[in-house]
Amino acid sequence: MKVLFMCTHNSCRSILSEALFSHLAPAGIEAVSSGSFPSGRVNQRALQTLAAAGISTAGLSSKGSGAFEGVPPDVVITVCDRAAGEACPVFFGPALKAHWGLADPSEVTGSEAEISAAFDATLAKIRERVSAFLELPLKEMSAAALQAELNRIGTL
Repeated sequence: MKVLFMCTHNSCRSILSEALFSHLAPAGIEAVSSGSFPSGRVNQRALQTLAAAGISTAGLSSKGSGAFEGVPPDVVITVCDRAAGEACPVFFGPALKAHWGLADPSEVTGSEAEISAAFDATLAKIRERVSAFLELPLKEMSAAALQAELNRIGTL
């Protein structure tokens, strides 16, 4: 199973989601990320937050959805409201789609402590949702049941 996390710029929230999902997922479940308008760079604070949590940042990059044209995902999860309102590329075909909206920690201003707290809170919310996803009996679930669970998890 391949799970794609999408955001507009693929620099922060989708990167955090990809890395944490990959860190927690068992063999056979892969996470990737992309952006509808990728920035071409990964947010440095996102990388620092992952490293501080003991999560590998190897191979993370900001890329467009075209990177997956030949190998479409099984599940597409948007993590920003703007990307949720955009049409998924047609080559994603029958992929299940869900929205797990997250506030953008890279937009937080203030002290170092306040900015760090925003990134940590975002990573904690992602962990909560990814853990709920990985606890599902994926091999026994119908597509409709999985879709319902993906939608429910997005409200956590």
